[in-house]
Amino acid sequence: MNDPRQVYELEHEKTGKLMWKYFLPAFASMMANALYNVVDRIYIGQGVDALALSGLTVVFPLMIIIMAFGMLVGMGSAVRISLSLGEKDFNRANRVLGNAFFLALLLGLLMMGGGFLVRDWVLQVFGAGAETIQYASDYFTIILLGTPMAMVGFSLNNVIRAEGNPKIAMYSMFISAGLNIVLDPIFIFGLGMGVKGAALATVISHSFLVAWVLMHFRSSRSVTRLTLANIRPSPYIIKYIISIGFAPFAMNIAASIVTAVMNTKFIRYGGDISVAALGIVNSSAMMLVISIISLNMAVQPIIGFNYGAGLFCRVKETILKAIRYATLIAIGGWLMCMLLPGTIVSIFNSDSVELREAGILGLRIYCAMLPVVGFQIIASNYFQAIGKARLAAFLSLLRQIIVLLPLILILPRFWGVAGVWIANPVSDFIAAVISFIYFRREIGKLKCDMPVAGRKPAEITVTGETY
Repeated sequence: MNDPRQVYELEHEKTGKLMWKYFLPAFASMMANALYNVVDRIYIGQGVDALALSGLTVVFPLMIIIMAFGMLVGMGSAVRISLSLGEKDFNRANRVLGNAFFLALLLGLLMMGGGFLVRDWVLQVFGAGAETIQYASDYFTIILLGTPMAMVGFSLNNVIRAEGNPKIAMYSMFISAGLNIVLDPIFIFGLGMGVKGAALATVISHSFLVAWVLMHFRSSRSVTRLTLANIRPSPYIIKYIISIGFAPFAMNIAASIVTAVMNTKFIRYGGDISVAALGIVNSSAMMLVISIISLNMAVQPIIGFNYGAGLFCRVKETILKAIRYATLIAIGGWLMCMLLPGTIVSIFNSDSVELREAGILGLRIYCAMLPVVGFQIIASNYFQAIGKARLAAFLSLLRQIIVLLPLILILPRFWGVAGVWIANPVSDFIAAVISFIYFRREIGKLKCDMPVAGRKPAEITVTGETY
């Protein structure tokens, strides 16, 4: 295979221009992705009731777990493919793609089967009360049926971006999320299906996403190609995908655990309304930091490719620019949370005064340390993008498990519902400080255009192994 234009520009285009080119499609894709859950919550919150919204909030951490496995495969294979393309090893990139497809489908089927076995028990553990359990069960049952589709679609869409086709990755999410937006009111209101309709719309949208990405990898537009020969599983490649993808996987699993614990604490100290408020705050915060996450996605193929090619000046230039932009974005999001919390909450529900008050309080406290979150996200992603799996996993788990979870268990004893909210900005600050210490040390080692002697540039990125 010849060196395509998409790969060439990763090595030679100005980093600022390249970041902008990758950011816009990534941002559009993330907005579309976020709309899956946000639109469901808006329709249910406005068209059904607050208890139905609470039921969807209970399911949210379970959907995060599904997405965690998608990130495990998607980001793990994307990083490996970026590094392989940087080394001009297209054959290895194709093999990684095939194994990513196999792994995503296998995990999707296993999660679907396992999910039905523990469905009722896990919903109760994750905070479903007597009044919300039916809503949660109706929604989650249908979501489980579409788990294999969600896994394959979201996993392989990350690879489309990593191979240098960010616009196509954007179109993938536009088509899928746009279909979800159209189908939601039809199923929820037109057919009177309520939360079941919201779940069905999501599953159908995921199915269209899978069809789109598979057609791409069989077309001439794709840099990597999906063939039957490359789908044959290789234990070594699968192990490598998992090792690199473990950091975003761990982060999402940790987020699910934390959300479940927060649900139970809110049930204890504030009732179902507090859980509904958490759903609003989670959705709002996700929408506010989506630009940072998009920037994160945009720089991953740039950093991975140039690190694999040994162009360390471009790596350093890219990551420092990303940190500056992420910090500015985070400050803008913080201002919105502090000045317009009522407006944000009213988008999701405008009927319940109690829910409005709980949402405003939660949003202001939850986002109090948002200005430092931009740096923390980009710094953690840097270690993932260059293949330092263990350090990336540690920094990913730092905020959610090591710091935040103990605070959620301790602070409510003193401040009740407010204590659950306060735990979040405290953990944001601590995680940012520790991430800064590691990042400053690592970035100081990065010497321009000086690969490690006697080894390929990408080989220095594996924890304890070379590949």
